[in-house]
Amino acid sequence: MEKFTLIGKNMKRIDTAAKATGEAIFSADLTLPRMLIGKALRSPYPHARIVAIDTSKAERLPGVKAVITAQDMCGDKWGVFRYTQDQQFLPTEKVRYMGEEVAAVAAIDEDTALQALKLIDVQYEALPSVFTIDDAIAAGAPQLHDAYPNNINVHVKIDVGDIEKGFNESYLVREDTFSAPEDAYFQGEPYAVVAQFDQAGNLEIWMPNAGPHMKAKPLSNVLKIPLNKVRVRKITIGGAFGGRSEISPADVICAFLARKAHRPVKIVYTREENTVATRQAHALVTKIKTGVDREGKVLARDITCHMDGGAYSSTGPIATSVPFLCMEQAYRMDNVRYNGYRILTNKPIRGMYRVHGRAFACGIDIQLDMIGAALGIDPLTMRLRNARQTGDYTPTKSYVASCGMTESIVKAGEKSGWKEKFGKLPPYHGIGIGCNSVQTGFPMGIRGGSQAFIKLNEDGGITVITGIVDNGQGNDNMVVQIAAEELGLTPDDVQLISADTEVTPSDPGSYAMCETFIGGNAVRLAAQDVKKKLFRIVAGEFGIGVDNLTARDRKIFVTENPEKSMSIAKAVRIALSRNESISGEGSYWPNVDPKREWVKNPYGQLSETFSFGTVIAEVKVDPETGQVEVLEVTAAQDVGFALNPQVIEGQFEGGVAMGGQGGMLSEFLQWHEGRVLNPTQFGYLVPLAIDMPKINNIIVETIDPNGPYGAKEAGMSVAMSAAQAYCGAISNAVGVYFHDYPITPDKIVKAIEEKKQKENAEVPG
Repeated sequence: MEKFTLIGKNMKRIDTAAKATGEAIFSADLTLPRMLIGKALRSPYPHARIVAIDTSKAERLPGVKAVITAQDMCGDKWGVFRYTQDQQFLPTEKVRYMGEEVAAVAAIDEDTALQALKLIDVQYEALPSVFTIDDAIAAGAPQLHDAYPNNINVHVKIDVGDIEKGFNESYLVREDTFSAPEDAYFQGEPYAVVAQFDQAGNLEIWMPNAGPHMKAKPLSNVLKIPLNKVRVRKITIGGAFGGRSEISPADVICAFLARKAHRPVKIVYTREENTVATRQAHALVTKIKTGVDREGKVLARDITCHMDGGAYSSTGPIATSVPFLCMEQAYRMDNVRYNGYRILTNKPIRGMYRVHGRAFACGIDIQLDMIGAALGIDPLTMRLRNARQTGDYTPTKSYVASCGMTESIVKAGEKSGWKEKFGKLPPYHGIGIGCNSVQTGFPMGIRGGSQAFIKLNEDGGITVITGIVDNGQGNDNMVVQIAAEELGLTPDDVQLISADTEVTPSDPGSYAMCETFIGGNAVRLAAQDVKKKLFRIVAGEFGIGVDNLTARDRKIFVTENPEKSMSIAKAVRIALSRNESISGEGSYWPNVDPKREWVKNPYGQLSETFSFGTVIAEVKVDPETGQVEVLEVTAAQDVGFALNPQVIEGQFEGGVAMGGQGGMLSEFLQWHEGRVLNPTQFGYLVPLAIDMPKINNIIVETIDPNGPYGAKEAGMSVAMSAAQAYCGAISNAVGVYFHDYPITPDKIVKAIEEKKQKENAEVPG
């Protein structure tokens, strides 16, 4: 008999039909009785003092039901951490980026709302602005916040071992600088919020989110109402990628408008607003110094990274740390120093991102390529000699319980034909490799664990109640698959209630890649709790021990005598006839160090497990135009155990699209004095299906000792590795190592021309 019925097999996602037919409901699709349309007035200045706001004309406009400014709020400041609380949802004193919300209206229709915005008179006193990292930290630069001298928002310092000793013992030392501008999340679904209050003062709100409980608490705080009066409702979400994890001004503004108007309000962002007024990814400048021995083993690294964080803290301490942590997880090193600085500028706010830190990750890998070339060692071998292994401790003291990094490198190399191709391809053809690692959760205090409930119905079906969020990656399906597997049911027997703060227990949300590992474990434990109770009833009826029973095909049967069985429905009815109800509860808290803190103490167990990935890309470059044709990509990742292989492969392919095809070839924001010049699809070039190359997916399974069935994060390591692989492949094709990303055609043509000029100058003549 097979070990599993559903787990480890391809299974059609439970949301497939609704999304394919357009029946899935998103926030912007909601329509409530007497609903108003909300709109926000945005600052035309990147930095200005708010002298006065007059809303009287807007309030008198027929059809306007509510107008709010900072005076309607309590002046509270938001921040993910207490020491980063610096953002007001409507500012009282000054604006710090172009597009920041200043006031908002709710009206009977969109035209009226837009007309009302024009009637709000705001008097500004323009202030000097800073738009680049260098300008922001220069002597005498305008200060965005008094709390952050020199506009240094966050400084993360990590120092392990003795780097000077490591450099002194190195055979070869290199130092290089790498940079990349901001990129946008560009979710398929622009941000939208719907909020309403009932007669008892209870808030009901829908919005795209990565964690409803992470949204509910700040809403409770700023509205000054108890947490049990805030209900964040489940809704279909069109992508997150790290950008919908924290509270948004739109959430708060919509709630305040609804409360003031005594009617439901909906705010739907335009594509431009979605780019400017939600989170963006950081621009980075990273200086990396690496020392290696004769075999290419890294002996020391010294890294200084400056990140453009925009106007407010957001997830600043986390964002400043994660690029380094991913690198330290992926590669072995004994001596390492990291100084990460998040700098404030008069540009929109930056947060976490699925491909966080292009200039960091690509810099690490391209520098390995450069060092390898100097030593006569190919890039794949360089990575094998430095790859993280099971049983290691990272420099910041995280134990690695399972690690398939080496296996992912070897299998990707074999599938892509690395040995046959590297150094042997035609001119302007190249092949490159990237490796990365991602944590599966991290210390999140009281939000770090997940809880799940399961109740049984008298027909044998179950209802799973969990706070797990599905942003599009298939988490809902994962929950159903686990519960059905444990109890011997079919997916159709499982009803799911998820991501609703009124009825579902606490969960960290789809954040830090932890839902499968943490939330999935909680669901599995709840199902096992139910199974124990069912087995106890059946064992009593059969007169045998519970260890002799198995659940499968909606029945509980004697393992050694499958003909002797009882339907789950009958077992439930027996329990009910005895005045017993059968329900299950499960909770899972990851084994992380609660004393670890991003800035004050960046040491200790960060995550209970980590994923490891390798991507190899093969490209062809047109030397005349600089256009890159990606011929083939091989993506391999250690996922622990593949719960649903087809879904995982979809995550791999999405990772290649975001990290490689978009992140390394086309995606970046352009600016002019704080204004985004390319906020829509016309200028911000997200890859389309037609742009995608052939992708070979390789699922590496290491069976993590603590993951549900051995599973852990799947997809993020590929996304980050893809950027590195594309970078390496293009550099290999052109014969020039690129330091500034993305690698656009103009940069390629310039690099080829400069290379030719250098070669001609070296020819005796």
